[in-house]
Amino acid sequence: MVKLKLADEKSAATRVVQALHYETEKLVRVEIENGLIRNISEAHAESAGGKKIYVAPGLIDNQVNGYRGTDFAEEPLSLDGIKSTAEAIWKDGVTTFVPTLVTGSHDRLIKNLKVLAQASEDPFFKGSIPGFHLEGPYISPEPGYCGCHPAGHIRKPSWKEFMAYQEAAGGKIIEVTIAPELDGAGEFIRMCRQNGILTAIGHTQATSRDIKLAVENGARLSTHLGNGCADLIHRHRNPLWPQLADDRLTPSLIADGHHLTPEEIKVFYRIKGPDNLILISDANPLIGLPPGEYIYLGSKVILTEKGLAMIPEQNCLAGASLPLLRGVENMMILAGCSLAAAINLASRNVARVLGMADRGCLSAGKRADLILLEKNGNRLHVRQTYLRGVPIRPITPDAGSCP
Repeated sequence: MVKLKLADEKSAATRVVQALHYETEKLVRVEIENGLIRNISEAHAESAGGKKIYVAPGLIDNQVNGYRGTDFAEEPLSLDGIKSTAEAIWKDGVTTFVPTLVTGSHDRLIKNLKVLAQASEDPFFKGSIPGFHLEGPYISPEPGYCGCHPAGHIRKPSWKEFMAYQEAAGGKIIEVTIAPELDGAGEFIRMCRQNGILTAIGHTQATSRDIKLAVENGARLSTHLGNGCADLIHRHRNPLWPQLADDRLTPSLIADGHHLTPEEIKVFYRIKGPDNLILISDANPLIGLPPGEYIYLGSKVILTEKGLAMIPEQNCLAGASLPLLRGVENMMILAGCSLAAAINLASRNVARVLGMADRGCLSAGKRADLILLEKNGNRLHVRQTYLRGVPIRPITPDAGSCP
């Protein structure tokens, strides 16, 4: 396996990337200087080898639980493990990711948040970790709704406890997923809003009234809508319809082909539209590992050849084991999205909801976090990833880059 490394940053002070613009499909010349896009102009040469090579903003993954053997919620979590994880994530076309910690013991959350805080400040990551997502422990304890989260560590929201987590994280918890029906959830959501922390509704059996109050208190996202939900729900009164009906809520979707049916993906996209929806991978530590039996979150997990991670004893999925780019492909295949719309679901829209104005689109002055994609039908292959204008090694031949 080739170990990826960032190129020498000095060699990338000025750089030109030439490829088809992912939105206009016109050949463009992207000029990079000191890690930022300096200018984008029309080019007049043939694309590499006659192949369709597109330049697009790097993907932004708002929910990464782990990657290739590294679990952000388990011990031992090390700086070297996070670096190895980041290299694998970058290779898959994601230039910004939000490490997500699921429900766990108080001590373990404190310990791992401290390690992640140290990592986020390391120059190696070049600002690709903007903060952390705490998915739980303030979620529904009911079977089905809690998913694969260890039920023994689920608890009611406590601002005092959360402040201990935020201190351990160096103030970098930027998002919390919470079940709004829990006692104290309303006040907790209000405190998050006052402190600039994004609140998402998830792993919940909330009523329509609970969800309305949560939104009024400041909730703005729905975590992996359609999942973190019991198999059997009331056809009218359930947590899905109120979240779909409220335009103030932006759902995140796991479009890996396992978590949602094609019909759900199509309907959710049509209801929310291309600007009010984001894609996440919900990647677990098994992504990139061979099929087989594993232990994850204290349970036996079966990983299939098709990337399905299932806990047989609980009859539930254990996160996802396919990269975010697969979701981009599936949105084109299942929802009929254009390439531009599908990529924006995993870049521009995510940057907007996270309040990151410096990335997520191809525009002068933005971070030069770019990917070069080869498109064959609705299948996409990452030819090269640029992080602040620096290419990830090794460079694929004919990737469309000029020194």
